[in-house]
Amino acid sequence: MFDKGNTAAAAAAESAAVSTLALRFEQVKSLLQKEFGDAAFRTWIQPIESTGFSNNALELSVPTRFIRDWVKSHYADRIRSLWHQHFGPIARVDIVIAAKKAPTSGEAKPAPQHTVTAFERPAVANENAAENVSSPLDARYTFQNYVTAPSNELAYAAARRVAEGDGAPNPLFLQGGVGLGKTHLMHAAAQAIRAKSPERKVAYLSAEKFMYQFVRALRSKETISFKEQFRNVDVLMIDDVQFICGKESTQEEFFHTFNALIDQGKQIVVSADKAPSEMEGIGERLRSRLGMGLVATINPTSYELRLSILQSKCALMKREMPKDVLEFLASKIASNVRELEGALNRLIAHADLAGRTITVESAADLLQDLLRAGARRVTVEDIQRKVAEHYNIRLSDMHSPRRARPLARPRQVAMYLSKQLTEHSLPEIGRKFGGRDHTTIIHGVRKIEELCQADRAMKDDIETLKRVIAG
Repeated sequence: MFDKGNTAAAAAAESAAVSTLALRFEQVKSLLQKEFGDAAFRTWIQPIESTGFSNNALELSVPTRFIRDWVKSHYADRIRSLWHQHFGPIARVDIVIAAKKAPTSGEAKPAPQHTVTAFERPAVANENAAENVSSPLDARYTFQNYVTAPSNELAYAAARRVAEGDGAPNPLFLQGGVGLGKTHLMHAAAQAIRAKSPERKVAYLSAEKFMYQFVRALRSKETISFKEQFRNVDVLMIDDVQFICGKESTQEEFFHTFNALIDQGKQIVVSADKAPSEMEGIGERLRSRLGMGLVATINPTSYELRLSILQSKCALMKREMPKDVLEFLASKIASNVRELEGALNRLIAHADLAGRTITVESAADLLQDLLRAGARRVTVEDIQRKVAEHYNIRLSDMHSPRRARPLARPRQVAMYLSKQLTEHSLPEIGRKFGGRDHTTIIHGVRKIEELCQADRAMKDDIETLKRVIAG
């Protein structure tokens, strides 16, 4: 006879172990993303899931044989090293292909998905071209989950127009820094097109993957099949196109693919961290083609947008988080949205595991690495220099005892930004402003906060300076 109490306890222990394993592997994936970059992360690392840990071996699963082979040869050793470094000794990493659930008797087989990995099966000319070359889409990236503000509303509107297929700019070039929402918009547009018009062939992939497939086609002498796959889609989306800068043969093939699709009236969407005119290592012909449509820039986020994103994500996850904690995250993590959401996920995971409510103090402790990284990126000296240039005053005026308003107001702006964008304490900031007392810094910060509420011009100045300082 079974002991129900023991059975329940065992089930709870197993569930806790699974949650801990998943949390630890997410931390490893986050480290891999920082080390190998966003393009490699989305293509190869993001699909990996932890499925077990036994006999001192970590078991991971991936959706296809192609991804398994690539991860095994390029990332398995690094995963093992990071796990050993952060969580203890590990003998090996086993990578398996995720089992697909077979339909039960009388259950209809699922319809083919639009997320088949390239070269997972032989190319069927034209009919399934988009399915054969497209990377998986993240179901979380929808237009409904995208929070808009003046910094991104043009890119959002253009992506919506692409999804609607009515007078869309062609090509659409999304330009912005890391983690500002370019990939989110591309996934959202692709999924909206597939939902509205399933007959349209949509291919989304990173420039890195485009290059890899092209090189593979050259080696296997399958370039004709490669060309047919890419030139028989209705919508082609290439993420992080800066990756092909300096890759002449890949650029040449992309150029011809680009022209063939545009000539057929097909839609092209590309993204990059720089505008076409600023990209180095790219041919003039391709540069001209990329810039011939609409270049929609996504600017760095404002404090209000970051706070809205956090609130939206909490609502989506049906989770409560204290308002002061969300305000703390929005003010301290200004580099990009991906880091911001990652920080929130980390706090939620900790709250679940520890069973305690997150406070500002515990959040600061748990996110030390992110906060230190942010502080290293921006210094008080950087802020003083940029503010002095903006207001056309001398850098030495930042330390001067003079209180004339033309000098005092820019100085207060620099104090405010130093409090917002660095991890320095108020006394430390005061020392960098000519040895001023911390109460002077508090007064300056509060004055700028009041002006931002009452004066639109001051608020615009602050947002402009934040973008300039962020680089």
